[in-house]
Amino acid sequence: MSSTIHLIDLLGAGALLIWGLRLIKTGIMNAFGGSLRQWIGKGTGNRFKAALSGLLATLALQSSTATAVITASFASRGIIEQRMAQAVMLGANVGTAIAAVILSMDVHWIGSAMILIGVVTYSVSQYARGKGVGRAALGLGLMLLALQLLGQVTEPLRESEMVIAVLSGLGDAPVIALLLATGLAFVASSSLAVVLFVALLAQSGLVTPTLAVILVAGANLGGAIPPWLAVSREGVEARRLTLSNLVVRGLGALVLTAFAGPVAAFALPLLPNAHMLTIATHIGFSLVLLVVFLPLLDPIAALATKLVPARAAGKQGPTYLDDGALDTPAIALAVAARETLRVGDLVGKMLEISLNGLMQNDPALRDKLGGFDDDVDALQEAIKLYLAKLGRGELDPDDDRRAAEIVSYAINLEHIGDIIDRGLCEQATKKTQRKLKFSPEGLAEIQEMYAKTIENLRLSQSVFFGRDPELARALMAGKVEIRRLEAASSERHLKRVRALRSETLETSTLHLDILRDLKRINAHLASVAVPILEQMGELSESRLVHQASAAPALEQK
Repeated sequence: MSSTIHLIDLLGAGALLIWGLRLIKTGIMNAFGGSLRQWIGKGTGNRFKAALSGLLATLALQSSTATAVITASFASRGIIEQRMAQAVMLGANVGTAIAAVILSMDVHWIGSAMILIGVVTYSVSQYARGKGVGRAALGLGLMLLALQLLGQVTEPLRESEMVIAVLSGLGDAPVIALLLATGLAFVASSSLAVVLFVALLAQSGLVTPTLAVILVAGANLGGAIPPWLAVSREGVEARRLTLSNLVVRGLGALVLTAFAGPVAAFALPLLPNAHMLTIATHIGFSLVLLVVFLPLLDPIAALATKLVPARAAGKQGPTYLDDGALDTPAIALAVAARETLRVGDLVGKMLEISLNGLMQNDPALRDKLGGFDDDVDALQEAIKLYLAKLGRGELDPDDDRRAAEIVSYAINLEHIGDIIDRGLCEQATKKTQRKLKFSPEGLAEIQEMYAKTIENLRLSQSVFFGRDPELARALMAGKVEIRRLEAASSERHLKRVRALRSETLETSTLHLDILRDLKRINAHLASVAVPILEQMGELSESRLVHQASAAPALEQK
């Protein structure tokens, strides 16, 4: 029974340690997430600055995993080139090692103070930044408390014959020990938590110095797995970065495991105890990787390119959706908005392709547009699911409103893709199969409608992202202009029909259907301006004029 209680105490303390890490990460991201991301993005002028930015960011977040996910999202968007992103990762590894040194110190009284400060700050603050700082302080306090509890729990384990037998067996099976530590770091999503736990085991005498070195190697390897999995559905550059980081840490872990005995024998006499040996091994591992691989960024990038080839054309997955940002609504909404803009770009390509198909009689038009429409559908679905995950947390009214706007715009873009694929593409295909030809006037009118629609799409993208009232008004005016163009073109077309012009008679249905579809597309585009103008009180609920004044007159009748 006592063994069971000790195990529960151990698991509970470990869970508290991981939860404290999570609170620090989410707190810092909520308080300084936007600034931190911008700082990481700008701090990559050269490989040394990039490594330093990764180190400092990880010290702030207490998580190299969080730094890895942020950096991967930048790499996928082209903000950071592959070489500099890998330098950030090498610096992040050193950052988490320095964090281990700080947290391994006997400063338990600071933990109590941090818990008090965190609770008070979170409770009294009315702003997101203050609450984020309070959350981070509380997380740091809980981590220090968890380490104190782990120290107390591991003391009785020294006398447990079963624990001694298991750990002794691991000492004779270095590969099993490496895999065990790798699995623990993967499950905890933190190499830092496992290294601190191994340090406590070493301090208690439960693991030999050589086994402690092997477990540190496994913790570093396991800490590289969560970022790799987190970006598995993102852009090619993000996957290349996290995979190359995993390869670098894997090589380092294998070498350290192979020379664990000599490393322990060399370092132990220079250090006061096995606890410091564990921490020193963690720092040394990260520093050696930094020194060895920082000059080799170009070969690493080349290897990553071979391991992760470019995605095949026509199958585009989400590029900007970053699950690591879900803890920070402002950042999550920003990346969702950027992904939605990408959907708009795909719709713009569909418009251009359909226009070319109308003008050049392209028999492969349906296949070309079908692939794009599939991408638009998939991305729209991914955006909805991403924001649904965000909705599980607490959102303030402004963030909730913005999330609804993003989903609405994404759905409108998906509808536009359907109109192009099933409407405009159908008309172009009929024209090609029947070998029809528009009249010069009719073709010019269609081209004018297309040009204005593409212009309105670009304006709609700007309104969606910037929420500029002036651009919103211009977009609504563009919708009105499209309506006038459609009416004027229809009228001129009917005049040509009455004149019995053969080209017009043959393409009459196609011409009117194309105008109608383009008008529908512009209605979807203009919808993004509605919430902005409604919020400013510049849009009435009904287009009927003098609706209120007309009601009494009707009653008198």
